[in-house]
Amino acid sequence: MAFKNRKANYPLYETTKFSNLREMTENVADRYPDKIAFSYKKAPTDKEVLHFTYEEGRAFVRALATEFHAMGLSGKTVAIIGEASPWWAFSYFALMSMGAITVPIDKELPVADMASILGTAECAAAVYSTVASKKVWEAKENLPALQSMIEIGDAIHEGAISLESVRLAGDEKYRAGDNIYYDYVIDNDALASIVFTSGTTGKGKGVMLTSKNICSDMEQGMYNFQITERTMCVLPPHHTFGSTVNFVGHYAQGCEIYISAGIRYIMAELAAFKPTHLVLVPLFVETFYKRIMTAIEKQGKLGLVKTMIKVSNALRKVGIDLRKKLFGSILKNFGGELEMIICGGAALNQDIIDFFESIGVVILNGYGITECAPLISCNRNEYRKNGSVGMPIIGGHVKIADPDENGEGEICYNGPNRMIGYFKNEEATAAAFDEEGYFRTGDYGKVVTEINPITGKEDQWIYITGRLKNLIIFSNGKNVYPEEIETDIQGVYGVGEVVVYAGESKSDPSKEIIVAEIFPDEEALKMHNITDAQTYFEDAVKEINKKNVSYKHVGKVKLRAEEFPKNTSRKITRFAIDKSID
Repeated sequence: MAFKNRKANYPLYETTKFSNLREMTENVADRYPDKIAFSYKKAPTDKEVLHFTYEEGRAFVRALATEFHAMGLSGKTVAIIGEASPWWAFSYFALMSMGAITVPIDKELPVADMASILGTAECAAAVYSTVASKKVWEAKENLPALQSMIEIGDAIHEGAISLESVRLAGDEKYRAGDNIYYDYVIDNDALASIVFTSGTTGKGKGVMLTSKNICSDMEQGMYNFQITERTMCVLPPHHTFGSTVNFVGHYAQGCEIYISAGIRYIMAELAAFKPTHLVLVPLFVETFYKRIMTAIEKQGKLGLVKTMIKVSNALRKVGIDLRKKLFGSILKNFGGELEMIICGGAALNQDIIDFFESIGVVILNGYGITECAPLISCNRNEYRKNGSVGMPIIGGHVKIADPDENGEGEICYNGPNRMIGYFKNEEATAAAFDEEGYFRTGDYGKVVTEINPITGKEDQWIYITGRLKNLIIFSNGKNVYPEEIETDIQGVYGVGEVVVYAGESKSDPSKEIIVAEIFPDEEALKMHNITDAQTYFEDAVKEINKKNVSYKHVGKVKLRAEEFPKNTSRKITRFAIDKSID
C-alpha cells in the first residue's frame, strides 16, 4: 500500500474500543482466534519460528490472571523485569486484568537501582526473565515485602516458581469452574501501572497510570492512523512506547508482532520476517539511513540514486508510483515489504523522513511522554506536515503556556491518557499540572491550527522546538534550543551522533559558549578521505553558524571517541555527559 500525502484532513479510521486489558484480550480473540499474535524464536540462531495465536493468548492470559488472583496479588504491586517476549506481554495483560499494579523495570539497571524501585513501589511479587534473574535475586536480599518470585523460564532459585507452573495451575482452576477472571470487577480509573521514567536528564519519577490512561491512549490514537498487518518489536517493554504502543496498541488491532532477539540480529530478522511497518525511536531510523547511504556510496551509486529519486518524485506528482521497482534493492534490507515507520521519542531530521518517503517508506512522526501513557500526537498515514509531530489523539487537547512573540512556549496537554500523578511524590505531582489540570510536558513548541474540512472544527498541529531542561539561557536573556542546532549538524556528512550544550568552565564560570560535541562516523570519513576530522567538522559548523543568528553560534566543536551514553530505549542521557571545556 502506497500512502499519499493529502492536502487536507480526511475521515477518521475505525478503531478498536476497549476499556481495560481483559476486554482487549477477549475482543481480539473473538475477532481473530486463529490469527498469529506473537512470533518469536527460542534462540536467535534457530531456524524455527514459533507462534501464539490470539486464541492461545486469551487462554494464557486467563490462566495467569486466575492463578495470580489465587496467589493474593490483586491490589498488590508486581514488578515485571525482562526483555520483550510474549510472556512479558501476557503477564502484563494478566496482572492488570485482575487488579494488580504492574511495575515494569529495566533489566539493564544496576542492582542498587533495581532494588530502589522494587522497594519504593513496595512490590509484593516479581515476574522476571532468566536474563534478569541474577540481578533480581540480589536486589531481593533486603526487601522482605518481596515474596512471590516468578521466573519466565525454569525457576532456578530456591523459593521461585516458573511462569509456566502459574499458567498450568490457573488453567486447572478455570477448567474446574473458577470464573474469577471474568467475575473480577476492574476499576478502570484505579492505579494500574507505575512506570519509572528513564531519567535522561536526571533522577526518574514513578508515573502512575490507570487502565483508562493506557487503553484510551490506544483506542483514541488509532482513529488518526492505521497500522498494517505485521510489525517487529525492537523496543524495550519497560518503556510505555514499548508496552503501550508496541504491545497494547498492536495486540488490540490484531497485528502480528514479531519479537526481535536484539540489536545485533535486527537486519537478519527484517529480511526474514518482512514486517510491513515498524515502531522505532529516531536513533534506529538514523542508523538504518546511514547504513543505506554508506552501502550506496561504496557501490559508487550515490549520484544514480539521487537522480532516480528526482525522477520518481516527478512521476509521483502525475500519479505514477514506481518506487517499489526503482528502489527494490534498498527495500530488501527491510524485507522488501516495509510500508511505514511510526517514529517518536526525539526529533528526527526532515531530510531522513524525506529520503525514506522517496524510496517508498512513509514515516509518521509522533510525540509522546511517559506521563501521557505515552502517545500525545502523530501525523496521519495520508496527511503529514513537515516538521510537525502531528495532531493530538482524539479527546486530547494542547495549549501553549506563556507564548512568546513567535507563539512558542511550554506545551501543556490534557486528555483521558494523562497520568494521575507521581508515586509518593505530592510535590512533583502538584508542580506537574497547571490550574486547569493540563500536564506541563517540559517541551517547548507551538501549535498551528487549521479548519478540518470534515468536521468544520479546528485541528491542532504541534511543532516542538526543544526540551525545557535542555534549554540554554544566556545572561543577556537569549534562549537557545540545542535540538534545533543538533538537527542542522546531524545533516553534516560523517556525523554519527551530536549533542549541543552550554560549555562549563571551571577557570571562568561566567564564560558563555555553545558546544557541539560530535561522535564521528569513522567509516564515512574514511570513504571520503577525511583525515583531519576536527578541522572538517569545525568548517562545517562555521557554515551552519552563518545561517543562524549570532547568539545561536557554536563556539566550540568537541570530538569524542565513543558513542554517547544511552538508556535502553536508545536515548542519549544528557546529564551523564561531561560538559567541561577547560
